Amino acid sequence: MSDTLTAEQVVQWLGRAAAAMEQNKERLTALDSAIGDGDHGANMARGFHAVEGKLPGLAGKDIGTLFKTVAMTLISTVGGASGPLYGSFFLQAAGPAKDKAALTQAELAASFEAGLKGITNLGKAVLQDKTMVDALQPAIEALKAPAPLAQAVKAAVEAAQKGAEATIPLVARKGRASYLGERSAGHADPGASSSVLLLQALAETVAGA
Repeated sequence: MSDTLTAEQVVQWLGRAAAAMEQNKERLTALDSAIGDGDHGANMARGFHAVEGKLPGLAGKDIGTLFKTVAMTLISTVGGASGPLYGSFFLQAAGPAKDKAALTQAELAASFEAGLKGITNLGKAVLQDKTMVDALQPAIEALKAPAPLAQAVKAAVEAAQKGAEATIPLVARKGRASYLGERSAGHADPGASSSVLLLQALAETVAGA
C-alpha cells in the first residue's frame, strides 16, 4: 500500500464519490427535506455525475488540475449553497496540490485545510452551526496528525462521522435550516452527511477496497 495519494487514485476517488452520492441520493434528500430545500441528494448526485463525466479526460493531469476541474464542475452543476461551498473547497484545495502527481499525508492535510478555509471564508460557518464544517473540520484535524496515509484517512472518516452525528441535536445557525429555529434540532445536517460520504470514498480508495 502506497503512503501517498496519487493523481490516479484521486481520479478513482472521484469515481467512487460519484457512485456514493448516487447510492445515497434518497437518504441525503430525506435529510434535506426535513430542514432544507429537499434537493441536496439530487444536487450532489448530479454534480458528481458531471464530475465523473470529466474523469476520462483527466488522466495524466496533476492533482491541482483535478481539484480545480472538480471545483468548476460542481459550481456550474450543483444548485443551492452546496455547489459554491464544495466548489470553494476543491478550488482552494487545488492550490497546495498544484503540479503535484502525488500527495503525502501532510500534503493532503494541507490541501484539505486550504479547502476548508475556502468554505469558511464563503459560508462564514463555524463548528456547531450545523453545517458541513461540523464534519470537515474535525476530519481535517484528524488527518493532520502524523500517521501512515491509510490510517490518517480512516481517522478522518471516523471524526467526520462523529461530527455529522453531533449535528443531530443542534439548532441550525446557517442556511435555510436556520429559518426553522428550534425545529431544526433532531435531524442530521445533510451537508455534513455528504461530507462523510466524500471522505469514505477517499478511505476506500486509499485502502484499495
